[in-house]
Amino acid sequence: MNSFRCVLVCLLLWTFAVAQVGARALSTTRDGRHDFDFHFGSWKTHISRLTHAPDGTPHWVTLDGTVVIRKIWDGRANLEEVKADGEGGHFEDLALFLYDPKAHQWSIHFAGSDDGTIVAPATVGRFQNGRGEFFDQELRNGKSVLVRMIWSNITPDSHDFEQAFSSDGGQTWETNFTASLTRAEPAPPTSVAPRSPEPADPDGQDAFDFAQGTWHEHTSRLVHPLTGSHTWIQMDGVSVDKPVWNGRANLVELESDGPKGHLELLSLRLYNPQSRQWNLYFATSPVGVLSDAMTGGFQNGRGEFFAQDTVDGRTVLVRFTVAKLSATSALSEQAFSADGGKTWEVNWINRYTR
Repeated sequence: MNSFRCVLVCLLLWTFAVAQVGARALSTTRDGRHDFDFHFGSWKTHISRLTHAPDGTPHWVTLDGTVVIRKIWDGRANLEEVKADGEGGHFEDLALFLYDPKAHQWSIHFAGSDDGTIVAPATVGRFQNGRGEFFDQELRNGKSVLVRMIWSNITPDSHDFEQAFSSDGGQTWETNFTASLTRAEPAPPTSVAPRSPEPADPDGQDAFDFAQGTWHEHTSRLVHPLTGSHTWIQMDGVSVDKPVWNGRANLVELESDGPKGHLELLSLRLYNPQSRQWNLYFATSPVGVLSDAMTGGFQNGRGEFFAQDTVDGRTVLVRFTVAKLSATSALSEQAFSADGGKTWEVNWINRYTR
């Protein structure tokens, strides 16, 4: 019995020690939400890209251009716009950087100008000793490769970026994209043209023009969707909707309060000129992770967007609709369907007043 008691006490002490070490590790995890503060502003960039000739011979091409990075969502996110030209052709890129306060990591989401779609998966990582390393896994030419992105040599007026691929699990890396950035003079402020009452492409790229500006947003939210519940809560807040990327994207920031507490939401809308559809992405502040896209378009001034999601372990369809009611009001709704779209239950209603 004494031996058993000794073993039990030792086991308890060991468990306590492990818990203490874990708690200390968690408490000392560095808050990295300001790690990308160095890159806010306007930059000149010199880019080198690795290409391959038809016979497989490697060849580097160069481009020169500009990079503009702005802080959004009170510093929990950054938006980067890149434009460059050279012997490598024309290059445009939009990147959304999101900070996850629980994981203490950044996720980077890239979109190309051709199709208005976020490239999956996100590239995820953090900074250590002034150097940021971020990783993901992608398919390249039918082969799975690891992708590594590095920000380094950071000063107030310059920094370097590098991308590399590995086809052997990270044992060796081949660099295929580098960029050297030097700070540029801030661009002079430009006047914003007033919204046209009749946009040139009202069901296409201009479809969300009516939503630009600042709105009071009153939200009615069904507390327990798909359960037969009739309990709704009310929230009130302010949303700001602005165009980015020369009108090919919109950015929305919402702050709202209600009985369930404070809500902060970020939405990025990207236009696909090929399909004439929009992709809508969302993130909330406690998580800092971007959702999958809701995809759809406008017809006669009414937008419908669809996605698939999981609610309480059940796969459901999600529908989001939005429409302009007048020059100073708009309405959007979210609904779920558990029967493949035969019936829909509305669970979120947003009423906007300019």
